[in-house]
Amino acid sequence: MHSNTLYIASLEPEAGKLVVTMGFMELLTRSMGNVAFFRPVIDTDRAFDPDIDLIRGRYCPSMSYEESYAFEASEVKTFLAEGRINFFLEELIKRLNKLKKRYDFVLCQGLNSTSFLAAFDQDINMEIAKNLGCPFVGVINGMNQTPRDIAKEIKITEDTITESGCAHFATFVNRMAEDTLGVLEVELDDPDESSGIPVFLLPEVEELDKPSLGDISDALGCENLLGLDEGMDRIVRQFKIAAMTMEHFLSHVEDGDLIIVPGDRDDIILATLSTLLSANYPNVAGLLLSGGFHPGKNTMRLLTGHEVTLPLLSVKSDTYTTTRNVAAVPALINPGDERKIALALGLFENHVDDERIRKMAELTSTPDTVTPVMFEYGLFERARSSKKHIVLPEASDERILRATEILLRRNVVDITLLGKPEEIAAHAASLGLDISSAVIIDPSNSELTDNFVQTFYELRKHKNMTPDGARDAMSNFSYFGTMMVYEGLADGMVSGAIHTTADTIRPAMQIIKTIPGLSVVSSVFLMCLDTRVLVYGDCAVNPDPNAAQLAEIGISSADTAATFGIDPKVAMLSYSTGASGKGADVEKVRQATMLAREKRPDLLIEGPIQYDAAIDLGVAKTKMPNSKVAGHATVFIFPDLNTGNNTYKAVQRSSGAVAIGPVLQGLKKPVNDLSRGCLVPDIVNTVAITAIQAQSIQE
Repeated sequence: MHSNTLYIASLEPEAGKLVVTMGFMELLTRSMGNVAFFRPVIDTDRAFDPDIDLIRGRYCPSMSYEESYAFEASEVKTFLAEGRINFFLEELIKRLNKLKKRYDFVLCQGLNSTSFLAAFDQDINMEIAKNLGCPFVGVINGMNQTPRDIAKEIKITEDTITESGCAHFATFVNRMAEDTLGVLEVELDDPDESSGIPVFLLPEVEELDKPSLGDISDALGCENLLGLDEGMDRIVRQFKIAAMTMEHFLSHVEDGDLIIVPGDRDDIILATLSTLLSANYPNVAGLLLSGGFHPGKNTMRLLTGHEVTLPLLSVKSDTYTTTRNVAAVPALINPGDERKIALALGLFENHVDDERIRKMAELTSTPDTVTPVMFEYGLFERARSSKKHIVLPEASDERILRATEILLRRNVVDITLLGKPEEIAAHAASLGLDISSAVIIDPSNSELTDNFVQTFYELRKHKNMTPDGARDAMSNFSYFGTMMVYEGLADGMVSGAIHTTADTIRPAMQIIKTIPGLSVVSSVFLMCLDTRVLVYGDCAVNPDPNAAQLAEIGISSADTAATFGIDPKVAMLSYSTGASGKGADVEKVRQATMLAREKRPDLLIEGPIQYDAAIDLGVAKTKMPNSKVAGHATVFIFPDLNTGNNTYKAVQRSSGAVAIGPVLQGLKKPVNDLSRGCLVPDIVNTVAITAIQAQSIQE
């Protein structure tokens, strides 16, 4: 799938990512037309973000300022302090997805390198890019570095980006000395030294690192004594305080000087004007008068009575304060500063093969990376796309009520709770929850009960069920909820927060039953690792499945994986790989693999295979080099519950993986089990999963 996003970020302060951003926007808008600009986080201490102001106005004027960014830095600090980093990342995904629906391409620009970033354990820009699924463009500051230093930094950058789980699009080294650039270009042309990741080198351009006279005037709130805009785009290369006689002052004048002088020093003012009239002196950028003094009347006549215009600015602060304020003015590229804009674009175009960049952008695929936040966000989006009705029979549990409020507020599903309406409402109110849009049914006083009793009796009378027994069963909320699913009054059920797995599965087996061709209900966990999602089965239901059951578990798990967008490559796990081992346990897996292949020749299934050969490409090349699954497995089928349950917990605890499940599979309609130790987010995710399963069954 084509990726229509890129993420540009500086890997160190003052690297010049704006120049790179402008270059990309220029070529993208020429080749793709409808391009958006997005900053996940902007600084809090500014009235507006200058990069957004420039890029939006020049390249995407149809965007509002507000949709060009997501959060201010102060908000993100609060999220971090409250442990809500996942909320922050989910909101970014939501904002970016909205832009992707409206624009052909979205160029993202990362956070500024400030002390704010030090609050994160790892580079937050890479974490954001990974979760947004954006290929990463890193910008390095090459100023005052030797070719060897820069080459090392390029290598470190490549390794860091790759290890973070981001797709690495390119690296830019900016602000390089011309001689350093020439040496490094030769080294990078050596194929033996190249990693294959494109590296582009940009020289330092002094004018881009200096403020213009207009920047200084705006920052200090200067009065323009001549009232003219001409000359305000001049670059201030350096500033000087004129605190000496005119004779000595003239010996220190340099090209691009901003002369700072008290406003009552008419001699220095006139001497500065004289430099502009003489071919023997450099051209100064302008005059800044301090102290709030203005030149005398006759001096002003001289200043305005010739064609040469000298920018003449005035401030009320004293000379020392004025000088300090000038030194603090950043070198910005403002929307109206056409000279700097042209200089920046020229720099990019002269040193970057824009055709190569354009083709790279067109060919870049969406990274295979799937983070836990991306996966969970995707669950909600899919559940919302065709909203289903889920019944929750354990409404007496506080966690269920809290999950219900979240699901209703986020418009993920419609919900029915089972229990006495007045008790549930009172419990929710005591917790400060709003569950008013949920349907509440009391099985002991419902018009549905009689019909459910009769239906259940008909379903089970061949098993010696009696009418009274059927009525007793319907007083059990799990049976009542399962019957709602069977009758189509709900699309799925989630239970198990206060009941055992058997209490959840038994009614489903008796009423809903298994999919034709399957005899076993099994489970999987969706294991959300740092950059991918794997499927583990069976880790919760079947203690010791035989070969036929194991084959069915493998097939069901592959279908479950496909339901959630995971390309199923099934590894039937054992303690040996291929034909290397013998014994009853290995033979069971070997036979299960054969049966699964016979039933579903469309699936990629490998077994028996060890876990390391299934997941690690290096091991796979040694142990099973010709396998299409080895090293690439996404679905892992364990030979028994003991192995599966321990393995998923070991991976979860040792790697920090998010384990979603157990997800039950093999039933005609979805019913899912919760762990009695589940947390509210576990319930929310399981309900969303149940809704998606219901969608796939109807499809």
